[in-house]
Amino acid sequence: MKMTVDFEECLKDSPRFRAALEEVEGDVAELELKLDKLVKLCIAMIDTGKAFCAANKQFMNGIRDLAQYSSNDAVVETSLTKFSDSLQEMINFHTILFDQTQRSIKAQLQNFVKEDLRKFKDAKKQFEKVSEEKENALVKNAQVQRNKQHEVEEAANILTATRKCFRHIALDYVLQINVLQSKRRSEILKSMLSFMYAHLAFFHQGYDLFSELGPYMKDLGAQLDRLVVDAAKEKREMEQKHSTIQQKDFSSDDSKLEYNVDAANGIVMEGYLFKRASNAFKTWNRRWFSIQNNQLVYQKKFKDSPTVVVEDLRLCTVKHCEDIERRFCFEVVSPTKSCMLQADSEKLRQAWIKAVQTSIATAYREKGDESELMCELGNDVINRVYEAKLEKMGIKKPQPGQRQEKEAYIRAKYVERKFVDKYSTLPSPSEQEKRIISKSCEDQRLSHVRASVHTPVKSNDSGIQQCSDDGRESLPSTVSANSLYEPEGERQESSVFLDSKHLNPGLQLYRASYEKNLPKMAEALAHGADVNWANSDENQATPLIQAVLGGSLVTCEFLLQNGANVNQRDVQGRGPLHHATVLGHTGQVCLFLKRGANQHATDEEGKDPLSIAVEAANADIVTLLRLARMNEEMRESEGLYGQPGDETYQDIFRDFSQMASNNPEKLNRFQQDSQKF
Repeated sequence: MKMTVDFEECLKDSPRFRAALEEVEGDVAELELKLDKLVKLCIAMIDTGKAFCAANKQFMNGIRDLAQYSSNDAVVETSLTKFSDSLQEMINFHTILFDQTQRSIKAQLQNFVKEDLRKFKDAKKQFEKVSEEKENALVKNAQVQRNKQHEVEEAANILTATRKCFRHIALDYVLQINVLQSKRRSEILKSMLSFMYAHLAFFHQGYDLFSELGPYMKDLGAQLDRLVVDAAKEKREMEQKHSTIQQKDFSSDDSKLEYNVDAANGIVMEGYLFKRASNAFKTWNRRWFSIQNNQLVYQKKFKDSPTVVVEDLRLCTVKHCEDIERRFCFEVVSPTKSCMLQADSEKLRQAWIKAVQTSIATAYREKGDESELMCELGNDVINRVYEAKLEKMGIKKPQPGQRQEKEAYIRAKYVERKFVDKYSTLPSPSEQEKRIISKSCEDQRLSHVRASVHTPVKSNDSGIQQCSDDGRESLPSTVSANSLYEPEGERQESSVFLDSKHLNPGLQLYRASYEKNLPKMAEALAHGADVNWANSDENQATPLIQAVLGGSLVTCEFLLQNGANVNQRDVQGRGPLHHATVLGHTGQVCLFLKRGANQHATDEEGKDPLSIAVEAANADIVTLLRLARMNEEMRESEGLYGQPGDETYQDIFRDFSQMASNNPEKLNRFQQDSQKF
């Protein structure tokens, strides 16, 4: 070890020794400043590096978000995911580098400054103190007079002890200086070497990582070259198409005029129309209209749920409107409201009117007998109910062209119900009469259930169920299908029921729902019947449940269109879907599922509709319920903005619905003992 300060010179305490000490002390002070600065710079570098890693991690998360957004593009998603994983590895390598830097530079050099330089400073203080004491002893010894022997001896002894202590402390100080000068070299080099090895490991890890990623990046580069070529080709094709379209004649800016009642997506026609609001200002708003599922609907934005203007086109008429100032207007009129619409041109107006008319005609053909019934209900029967007191009140219907008078008349007729005969003075049935009605209804329902359980049944969901062995009618009915068309005074009521005028509207609706008597149902609703009225004498059963027990699909549909709750259950926890399942009414099951019936609801025995259908060995309904449940799970897995379900499911479900309504002989239902339910 090379000595910075010589020990012999230390003992002499010569000017050369003092000069060497002064030089060393200045060098150590400067070294301390340099090391302090380096440690602070290292801390700043580590903090900045950590901030870089945090920012880099956010950037990497952004790449991952972009990859998830590009899930429909396999190449982009795979590439971005792989790159983000590689960047995450690099972030990990950076983190390791900064940890090693903190240990090698910050911690090691800080320890050298705090420990070794502190020892040097302590030794310097002791040396300076004993050096001062030695100088004082020399001065005192020199000042003692020779005739004062006692003082001479005392001064000489002090000087001897002080010199001995000085030499000891001075030698220790010189040793500390030489050790410090040697150790600082090793400490600095060791910390820097460790720091450089950390960098070497970091770059080796990065090299290995990108060596593995290299072939994939090269492959991707080749794909990008092909994509550039394809993009250029597509651009030329689009430019050519753009040029071709520009050459067309746009003097008539009519949209597509065709309509298709057999469209695969169920949309007969769609496009923009102006709709007149029903408020006092009669404002006009442009909305996107479509005819689908036998309904007229519109929406403002694509993600908005469609607003239903007309629930069932079979109950509507459409006509031109020439008595208002705006051009190209037409009106869709239903029994309860009218909707004034305006097209952008005469061609479009004619196309929309034709589309609505064709949809109405198609709906009638598809529904068969039930739609002749709906036609009858929508005209003569409804008018008999809602215009019962018209002549007595001396009011005449508005004539064509009387626009304001017609709107006021429609509002008074359907909304305010001014012309309905409301039986205001009729008494309520007595308790004995209620028991007679309740017992009669219960007896008929029990006979219906026994017949449907013990006999293999084929159902056309039109109010009549037939035994598959001999074709005889097994569902007792108090009103024949033809009786719906008979005049009110000539219709024969069942002997077990009281006159409907003795019933409150809710009970009348309840009875008529079981009888499949739509005129009576319409009459009850006109008199204010609650469509969800529950019969406390019969297990809180509702009119919709009665319609199920009566076996009529159209009655169920009529109640649902008037706001019946498809999930309202009786005291046994059974809703309409439960009853339709146990009775094997496939068409009703289809209808309730489409209207949002809860297929997971269980009755008081803990059975849901699917378990009931499985126990009854009803393969058709089991298939329907399982398909509906599968479609529900698919919608949930696709998230908030997912598609309305699998197209295959929609096709199968539509086929089952049409078959149950139009070709019931194709559905063979076999039910087991009713005791299982």
